[in-house]
Amino acid sequence: MSTNSKKVGVFALTALVISSSIGSGIFAIPTDMAAATAPGGALLGWLIAGMGVLTLCLSIVNIGQKKPELAGIVSYAEEGFGPFNGFISGWGYWLSAWLGTVSVVIMMMKTLSRLFPIFGNGDNFLSIAVGSALLWFLCYLVNRGVESAIVLNTIIAVCKIVPLALCIILAFLFFDMDTFMTNFWGTQSGQFELSSVAKQVQNSMMTIMWVFVGIEGAAMMSDRAKSQSVVGKSTVLGLISLAIIYVSASILPYGILTQEQIANLPSPALGYVFTQDVGSWFPIFVNIALVISLFGSWLSWMMLPVETTAIMAQRHLLSPKFAELNDKDVPTFSLVFMTALIQVFMLTLLVTDQAYQFAYTLCTASMFISWLYVVLYQVKLAYQTKEMGQLWIGLAGSAFFIWVIWVSGFDYVLLCLIAYLAGIAFYYQARKQAGFKTVFSQKEWLLVAVLVLGAIWALARLFGGQITI
Repeated sequence: MSTNSKKVGVFALTALVISSSIGSGIFAIPTDMAAATAPGGALLGWLIAGMGVLTLCLSIVNIGQKKPELAGIVSYAEEGFGPFNGFISGWGYWLSAWLGTVSVVIMMMKTLSRLFPIFGNGDNFLSIAVGSALLWFLCYLVNRGVESAIVLNTIIAVCKIVPLALCIILAFLFFDMDTFMTNFWGTQSGQFELSSVAKQVQNSMMTIMWVFVGIEGAAMMSDRAKSQSVVGKSTVLGLISLAIIYVSASILPYGILTQEQIANLPSPALGYVFTQDVGSWFPIFVNIALVISLFGSWLSWMMLPVETTAIMAQRHLLSPKFAELNDKDVPTFSLVFMTALIQVFMLTLLVTDQAYQFAYTLCTASMFISWLYVVLYQVKLAYQTKEMGQLWIGLAGSAFFIWVIWVSGFDYVLLCLIAYLAGIAFYYQARKQAGFKTVFSQKEWLLVAVLVLGAIWALARLFGGQITI
């Protein structure tokens, strides 16, 4: 992006990481976790996922220090494994980012419907109309300057942290250790059983990873940062802040209500956890906080996809049209293109009630691809520089993300490959426009074949009922 733009610092980028990660998931996480696991499994799930995401963050920090010229995690895959792999990483991130926006829009409308009955269940014509108006307003806002939008996002991030902090304080006040230890492992015997606990951890992993989507936000906005050290500090500070908030919000309710009671709470569950101790007004307060939280996430997710496509276009992975900047240094075409896609997806609310679940699950699954490329490049870079500590970080991260893809999102990763078919056409056109005589190397043709076969397999499983949406 332009070097003339005002650069942002640690606080603003950390706020972006927090705001883009904290959305609807944090308010629904008590029921989502309780439906999957008992307290013991939840703690193990957070420990495993936290260590895995830590390897990702440490990899981003290390790569940023070693290769400060690289712009965002998209360029890591290209630098390490060639242009087509860079496209795969970037297209996966872009797909995840705008689908994340879709999930935020849908949850915003559903939350408003609880405050104002005129919105029905959040999927009537009025909901779509209001949501569409907000969508294009934010498109206009971001188009007037990303740095200004980041400042607004910082203010919103502070506003959303305050009610969450209140919920966590209340959870500590009302926490009862006897309630927490009741059937701690969630097994029939009441004791630790490896197979049962392992299954619980596996079932909770998609929920846990979903709330970490956005942790790489500082790296994706690295062109807007004052320095690479700012990106590294923001990423680590964001992870620490999010870990404290998420673990507190998901674990402490087990000490207030039983697992079964939490699993059966209305959504957003975080407010209803305290109804019997605080009063029936508290869920209304939480719904208002959720609207603020969702607005901040929505703003963040409007910024991240356009930065991704602009970076890809600059590196000849997409058409130069995606990198054309207006007088505010914003890639307008990329922004409008993404907003139009979100608008089309929003219209599906009129015919299905599964849009939110599909959007956030597919968002998380497609993000796994980009995250995996980061830790794989960490392995390659550490091997080249002969840094054994960094190599072990990369290897641990690679093993973790391959495992997560297999146990929690493999079918949805397959569905992502269908979207890659259209992306490959964009990539081919961009490479030809840039004057490359050979678009795909022999190894890349093999990768193209794998993507196409994977997409065909996904379609077969989808129409065969083996993958449900």
